[in-house]
Amino acid sequence: MPRHYGAPSVFQPANLLREARRQRGLPDIPVPAVCALDPDGDIVRALRAAGRSRRCEGWSCYHTDMAVTEHNGITIGIVGLAVGAPFAVLVAEQLFVSGCRLLISVTSAGQIVPIGPTPYFVLIDRALRDEGTSHHYLPPSTFSHANPALLDRAWPHLAALPERMHRGTAWTTDAPYRETQYAIDAARAHGALAVEMEAAALYAFAKARQRDVLCFAHVTNRMAVAEGDFEKGEADGARASLDVIAATARGLIQEGDTRC
Repeated sequence: MPRHYGAPSVFQPANLLREARRQRGLPDIPVPAVCALDPDGDIVRALRAAGRSRRCEGWSCYHTDMAVTEHNGITIGIVGLAVGAPFAVLVAEQLFVSGCRLLISVTSAGQIVPIGPTPYFVLIDRALRDEGTSHHYLPPSTFSHANPALLDRAWPHLAALPERMHRGTAWTTDAPYRETQYAIDAARAHGALAVEMEAAALYAFAKARQRDVLCFAHVTNRMAVAEGDFEKGEADGARASLDVIAATARGLIQEGDTRC
């Protein structure tokens, strides 16, 4: 199907959310300036279990709920279980018309190049486009790139964390159970450190819409080729992930601008 990348969409997220608020009787209030995607749902589950979150009443997405928490002085709205490029971008479009100014994605990822014992984080600076959604936002290319200015502003805050932190390339796939050795070798040849399912599309969306988005791969596994994989650490990695989100926000959001 031909793409017309500069053409506006007929179906607009703001209009959908307007109707959702009307149908469900929801207030028209903004979400936090800092929002996060939690595809695995570990962060929202841990916060709920600890009594550290509240439901965002102004979030009118038909498909998800938003948990709001305070962490290291930052108010964060977190949407869980937005797995895969199409769903992640659907939620991202709706977040930015609802008051979000910075979106951070932290997703569990498989190790492509061993750069240390798992778990560790990779700040994704570019993502190999092996998925379909990004091609609805930008013309074909090998990679989707993060905004370099955002990367450079966030990195000093991230490097100061106790968590093991790297910066590099990820491979975004729509088909996790087709990660063949041939595909893995090809991704490694392109410099990919990890494989995940959202970053390429989120970065294409961010460039096309001029939005602030950063993505992290939380490298937790070697694709289950050995027992004992997928361990994220304390509270299923929720505390470490929140530290990463808050540190990123600290580098990118002005003081006092993390409203709820």
